[in-house]
Amino acid sequence: MTVVLTNSPSLTPLLARGALRSPFKRPSPDATFPRTRLVLPGIRVDLARLAAYERVCGFPTGDDALPITFPHVLGFPSAMLLMSDRDFPLPLLGLVHTSIEITRCHPLPATANYELTVYVRELTPHHRGTEAAVVTEARTDGTVVWESRSTYLARHRTNERAAPPSDKHPLPSPGPLPTIAEWHLAGDVGRRYGTVSGDRNPIHLHPLTARLFGFPRAIAHGMWTVARCLAEHGTPGAAFVRAEFRAPVLLPGTVTYAAEGGRFELRGHEGRVHVTGEVRPLLT
Repeated sequence: MTVVLTNSPSLTPLLARGALRSPFKRPSPDATFPRTRLVLPGIRVDLARLAAYERVCGFPTGDDALPITFPHVLGFPSAMLLMSDRDFPLPLLGLVHTSIEITRCHPLPATANYELTVYVRELTPHHRGTEAAVVTEARTDGTVVWESRSTYLARHRTNERAAPPSDKHPLPSPGPLPTIAEWHLAGDVGRRYGTVSGDRNPIHLHPLTARLFGFPRAIAHGMWTVARCLAEHGTPGAAFVRAEFRAPVLLPGTVTYAAEGGRFELRGHEGRVHVTGEVRPLLT
């Protein structure tokens, strides 16, 4: 079933709705899930919001092309609408963003009109629980010009020894990557990114609210970390990006950006890897 939305949903009530429904969810890779495709047509980018996003993530400002991660921000409210739905079997509380793959067919003009489609593609067993794959597609003139596939993990007991999808085709790791830069992250990074993305999850905003969910301090958004890495790395106009989120980044804190060729990493204290990824030119 396809549902056409008249405007982008507001994230804050969706987070609250998903949190309230979480205790009643029974996650399982065999569970049914909503097959609805949410379509948001006629999207025009707010250029002031775009400029703020570019500043927070470190992308060059004033460029006519959208940063490769920005369509994820546009589609995330629709994804949250699906994942907070009564029929979505995984609890929103504790759901962990584990990976993202992005395919961009060519540079996307900031002034173009876009249509976004978001849907849950599948549930798969994971050695720590169940993982959901959520797809976002951006179209212009009926043609897909950008697509992402995000995986979200719900941890629960399982008797299966299933490997997570990200481990079935792991990113190559022939050796440690050379350090390129060291970044000192301020304690307000989560609040600044939350303002431009709309994702005001309490774990990102303040140490007190993060402690309620088991974190010693606020943590950076996973999509901020990968965006910051890609802003530093750069991407071809037509590109494929894959990133895996390995460990949360505590705020404030110091991280090391490392890269070589198409590979990149974000490392923390004693070399702990927070994010690993790759960038490849898209063959057309």
